[in-house]
Amino acid sequence: MNGAELLNKMEFVEPKYLAAADRAPKKKPRWLRVCAVAACLALVLGLTIPAMAAIPAVYEVLYTLSPATAQFFQPVALASEDNGIRMEVSAVYIHENTAEIYITMQDRTGDRLDETTDLFDSYQIHTPFHTTGHCDQAGYDPATKTATFLVTLEQWNKQDITGDKVTFSVGALLSHKQEFEGLLADVTLSNAALSPDTQGIEPRGSSGEKVDPVVLVPGEVLSTPVEGVTVTGLGYVNGCLHVQTHYDDILNTDNHGYVTLVHQETGKVIQCESSISFFDSDGTGSYQDECFPEIPPEALGEYQLYGNFVTAPEAIKGNWSVTFPLEEVQP
Repeated sequence: MNGAELLNKMEFVEPKYLAAADRAPKKKPRWLRVCAVAACLALVLGLTIPAMAAIPAVYEVLYTLSPATAQFFQPVALASEDNGIRMEVSAVYIHENTAEIYITMQDRTGDRLDETTDLFDSYQIHTPFHTTGHCDQAGYDPATKTATFLVTLEQWNKQDITGDKVTFSVGALLSHKQEFEGLLADVTLSNAALSPDTQGIEPRGSSGEKVDPVVLVPGEVLSTPVEGVTVTGLGYVNGCLHVQTHYDDILNTDNHGYVTLVHQETGKVIQCESSISFFDSDGTGSYQDECFPEIPPEALGEYQLYGNFVTAPEAIKGNWSVTFPLEEVQP
C-alpha cells in the first residue's frame, strides 16, 4: 500500500493540536541520546557505506554505529512532496508509551535549506490518543540538501501506543537564518528623551512581572543593525528607561531579539526587567519595548547598547503530510 492509499483508508480519532512551544522535552535514556547525537554528526559528515545504499539515510547511520540499536528503528518510507521539497518519515522507534520518529526534509530543486532550518511552529500532529510531543532539528546534510528532525511523542497514562496511526503535517519552513550579536554603536544612550511621546497599546505579548502597557511612540530610526531590525525609540516612561525595536514581517520571518546595556568599565550586563510587544499599523511587523528601571538618566553615559537579533528570509510555504502506523521492531 502506498502513502496515498494509506491516507485514504486511514481511520482514527483526531485529537487536539500539539505545538512544540507548549511541550516539555522528555528525558531519554543516555544510550539513546548518544546514538542520536552520533547519528546526526555522521549525517553532517556525509557518512556512507555502499553496501547499505538502499537503506534510508538515518537508519544507515544508526546501523553503522550499532546494529542492535538500528534494529529498533523501522524504515517506514512514507513521503510527501510540495514546492520542490520532499518530507519523509525515515525511521520510528517505539518503547512502551513513547515514539521517537525521524523526519527528513530534502530540497530537490535548489539550496533553500541549511543547518538553521526549522519548522516555524507550523507542524501539526494528529493521533488517536492523548499525547504530549515536541520536535527538534537533529542535523543537516549539505551533500543531500536534507534537514533531519526528531519528533518525540509520549502517550498519557503510560499506555502502549504500538499499532496506532500518526499524521504529521508541516505548513512552512524557515532557513538561512542570520544571528547578530554586538554593539549598537550608532545609539547614544545619553540622548534618551526624558519626556517622550507615549501611547497605551494592546499587547500581543509580554514578559516580566511588572509590565507597563504605556510605551514609546515609534519615532525616527536610530539604528539598523541588521536588515529587518531597527531601533525606533529611546526614552524614559514612568521612571524606566525604554528601548524600542521594530521587527519586520514577523509572521513570515520570525524576526526577533532583545537588547542589553553593558557598563563600559566593568563589563556588567543588564537585562531588561520587562518587555512588551505590539503589532505595527500594518499588522505585519512588531514593536518591542524593553524596560530598564535600574539606570537613572545621569548614569547613561557609563553604558552602551548591545543587541542580539535573529532574522530570516520569508518562510517557504507548502503542504506536507505523512501518515504512518507506529509499529515496534524487535531486536
